[in-house]
Amino acid sequence: MASSTSRTTCPGTSKRIDAVRAQFPALKAGSAHFDGPGGSQTPPAVIDAIADALANPLSNRGRGTLGERNAEAIVTGARQALADLLSAHPSGIVFGRSATQLTYDFSRTLAKTWSPGDEVVVTRLDHDSNIRPWIQAAATAGATVRWADFDPATGELTADDIRSVLSERTRLVAVTAASNLIGTRPAVPEIARLAHESGALLYVDGVHYTAHASVDIGRLGADFFTCSPYKFLGPHLGVIAGRPELLGTLEPDKLLPSSNAVPERFELGTLPYELLAGALAAVDFLAGLGPLRDGTRRERLASAFTALEDHENTLRLRIEEGLSGFEAITVHSRAAERTPTLLLTIRGRSTLDAHQYLADRGIDAPSGSFYALEASRRLGLGAAGGLRVGLAPYNNAEDVDRLLQGLSDFLHPASGAR
Repeated sequence: MASSTSRTTCPGTSKRIDAVRAQFPALKAGSAHFDGPGGSQTPPAVIDAIADALANPLSNRGRGTLGERNAEAIVTGARQALADLLSAHPSGIVFGRSATQLTYDFSRTLAKTWSPGDEVVVTRLDHDSNIRPWIQAAATAGATVRWADFDPATGELTADDIRSVLSERTRLVAVTAASNLIGTRPAVPEIARLAHESGALLYVDGVHYTAHASVDIGRLGADFFTCSPYKFLGPHLGVIAGRPELLGTLEPDKLLPSSNAVPERFELGTLPYELLAGALAAVDFLAGLGPLRDGTRRERLASAFTALEDHENTLRLRIEEGLSGFEAITVHSRAAERTPTLLLTIRGRSTLDAHQYLADRGIDAPSGSFYALEASRRLGLGAAGGLRVGLAPYNNAEDVDRLLQGLSDFLHPASGAR
């Protein structure tokens, strides 16, 4: 069992991926997991960190008792770890129950600065958690919502699509860094430039993106960036990274005696210390997946994500090549830049039936619209969506072959042939 600071071999060769897979006890159940976009499996380093936090003295943060000091160390350690992951400043890291909850909190806070006639931009590509909070906050402030569309034929959301709905009254642009439904990765740095030229802030949903790419919020140009550790091997938790000086200008609703310091003023109530300990361990585990043995945690994370992208894209291409032999299957993930996440529909067949058929054979690929309701509708799939196949660091070629064979058997149950 590896500790949170141990190094694991990077994915790539069969031997290396076997070493990675050995770190995930859930895989012993025998399933091939293509459900990573909905939540990843967990290594012992994370599980142990959560248990250790609860097994040792723990209290509210402070410097007096051992329990207080343990809580303080967990919070500061977790802030630094997430800052390293996102190339942010630790005092700009805000923790919450989920990315959805945090987005609602920030939408209400930011809406206090809006007036009737101001405008907010949302996109058809986004998860509803980066759409509905802004629509509802805009309604409260009397602001106007403007929609940026994407091309359903290509899956692309371009900077020009955003440009077309910007004006001098735009106060905020909300956009995903990667679609959780079809994987599209918009050109966020260019979108950020356009938003800032219009005098708007940029709120980036990075929940799906963070699991698959090295994040640098400065390079992206994000004023706010959300992620969820349970998507990248950690516990259920939400995180927002923002510039501390920007956070200092915002006045969230809070209890009178609670801290007014940044980032604590945005964290309502006592933090779940054990989950923060798990998030720290997840970041350290990720940093150990790359070939770089020395250097800062940030440098090791960048190295690890280069290796992870190579590994996951290799498997994605293997899946796409296999799917090309199924005439009945349509792949809706087509953008030039995308995560290893594929949305499939099957002519004349229900993807819910396909999901259940695969699940009965130990292949986990869920069906739905996965809260990306607007995107699913824009693709012509209504609320039903499709079968989503998503990759994670622990997937291997055998998983892919099981998936392809399972789909073949679903389509041709009598012969078992493609």
